[in-house]
Amino acid sequence: MNYLAHIYLSGDSDELIIGNFIGDYVKGQQFLNYPSEVAKGIVLHRKIDSFTDSHPCISECILKLRPVYGKYAGIVVDIFLDHFLALNWESYSKEELPEFADRFHALLWANFFQLPSQVKVMVPFLVRNKRLESYATIDGVEKTLVVMAKHTSLPALADLGIKVLEEEYQFFNGMFNRFFPQLIEYVEQVGELKITRPVSVIY
Repeated sequence: MNYLAHIYLSGDSDELIIGNFIGDYVKGQQFLNYPSEVAKGIVLHRKIDSFTDSHPCISECILKLRPVYGKYAGIVVDIFLDHFLALNWESYSKEELPEFADRFHALLWANFFQLPSQVKVMVPFLVRNKRLESYATIDGVEKTLVVMAKHTSLPALADLGIKVLEEEYQFFNGMFNRFFPQLIEYVEQVGELKITRPVSVIY
């Protein structure tokens, strides 16, 4: 899962949200250097990644992208999952996505000095470009892939990745909607928290 999903899956705890968000940037036992609830969020991030990486729906999605991205296919799938979470947002949250993003941005600024240095560098760009909201569009997904290719080892193949997304759109959307409710249930169990969802939605 990518940023939007990790934040969403943190419930209402500010500390848990921060920990889950920075999880990729805290290695090994370094999580012990953080306050207990932030550390819990970092551990939760790792559990979410482990569950996701071992899920058969995600394995099927990775197979669709492997001819283009090879060993990096899983990273692109994570971004696609955030797209479908944003696309289906009203099924998973009572709060509008722009409001959710604004609230998260305020939380980042309020906790800026405890963020890892790599995250501090990234935050202004994430906020200015409205990254979380941009996941709702294919154009936003493509821009994310382009930016990641510039700043990480992800191959610069955004056009081909988007082609796969568009050609297999219903497949990816179906896989997401099978997988994500199961992930929510898992997180509620291991994280000992409750993810608030619209009561009108039946899973």
